[in-house]
Amino acid sequence: MTKAIAPVQKNEYYDVTFEDLTHDGSGVAKIEGYPIFVPNALPNEKGQIKVTKINKGYAFGRLVELHEESSERTDAPCPIYKQCGGCQLQHLSYQGQLDFKHKQVKEVLARIGKLNLDNVTVHPTLGMNDPWNYRNKAQVPVGEREGGLIAGFYQQRSHEIIDMEQCLIQQSENDEVVAAVKEIANRHGIRAYDEQKNKGWLRHIMVRRGTVTNEMMVVFITRTSDFPNKKAVIEDITAQFPAIKSIVQNVNPKRTNVIFGDKTTVLWGEEYIYDYIGNIKFAISARSFFQVNPEQTKVLYEKALEYADLNGEESVIDAYCGIGTISLFLAQKAKNVFGVEIVPEAIEDAKRNAELNGIENADFAVGEAEVVIPKWYEEGNAADVIVVDPPRKGCDEALLRTILDMKPKKVVYVSCNPATLARDLKVLEDGGYATVEVQPVDMFPHTTHCEAVASLKLVCN
Repeated sequence: MTKAIAPVQKNEYYDVTFEDLTHDGSGVAKIEGYPIFVPNALPNEKGQIKVTKINKGYAFGRLVELHEESSERTDAPCPIYKQCGGCQLQHLSYQGQLDFKHKQVKEVLARIGKLNLDNVTVHPTLGMNDPWNYRNKAQVPVGEREGGLIAGFYQQRSHEIIDMEQCLIQQSENDEVVAAVKEIANRHGIRAYDEQKNKGWLRHIMVRRGTVTNEMMVVFITRTSDFPNKKAVIEDITAQFPAIKSIVQNVNPKRTNVIFGDKTTVLWGEEYIYDYIGNIKFAISARSFFQVNPEQTKVLYEKALEYADLNGEESVIDAYCGIGTISLFLAQKAKNVFGVEIVPEAIEDAKRNAELNGIENADFAVGEAEVVIPKWYEEGNAADVIVVDPPRKGCDEALLRTILDMKPKKVVYVSCNPATLARDLKVLEDGGYATVEVQPVDMFPHTTHCEAVASLKLVCN
């Protein structure tokens, strides 16, 4: 007789108590120590679930009914919250979200990083006064239904588009432009791309907005480089929205989930719009990586600058510098800053942004941080402070080894993934650094994403 792999059965109902939240915001219940992950459930709640999938070490379930609600539960204001995959935590109070992210950071630092939290200060998460309508970029797929265009977000775990007129975490100005562009394109007979048949034309609509400047950009991501009724479409858009300074077409002919293709053309207006983070001005193109929550980006970067603790005499290296956002903040207080980034277009943007702000003590190089920085070190260009802001996968091992060889007095680690932050902090701690403090920052309210800044100092040569 085959032994059951779990103490529960698929499609059966169980009464449970939820104990915790996973990193992706699902409630965790346990039956005989066996964890079951259930979306839309919160710690300290009791309810009935239906088991939907069983694995060897865990299962997934669906919440059928709540018997006891958490005091932190709140009504999600978004009408498509449970269908759309964009937010995961609207049913949790905002203070509850901040507490969840603080707890998440502490847990991974202890579990993965093996840090002694008696010696490391993990501050409460820095949140927003108003955690809504913060995203300065809308990027929505386009489809067709009943002969007309729809644009919105993909339903969770599917490629079915949910037509959307308003997203509560996007700036309302962007929502208005998306809705208008959809209506104008529909009126002029533009057809949506069909990913199954690889036919049709319009794949995505993207709108960017300068939060401080109110300058806006519209980007059409299309399958082919033609543009049906281009003149009329552009005239209708610009007549309705004077804030639009740029209309751009990006062509992506490939059968792929990647949004952008290689060819980008300015159809009308300027190549860039402009915005500020603090007192630094940035030129933003269609393809620029620019943080989508500028209010919290300022909080994040000011914390990084505080942890760098510069007095004007330091040489600073900014690994993974992007378009120079952190570099230019650091350059205001450092003797000189050297930024490195693998994307050539980003480095061109970084140089342009330095010139735009009259900053002459920041230099930028194209390449992999783990290749360029060791070369700088071999050439005798050591740094007093190294700032890293890697992608979700964390720092490359070669870069961490170079930091340990170079031995800067301070390392400031800006992270978008607490798990890889914890992993990399362990490497640096084993190599002679001590983590002094970590500051979680809520860059993406109502989602499970959490950014953090860590301050490290060299304690052992």
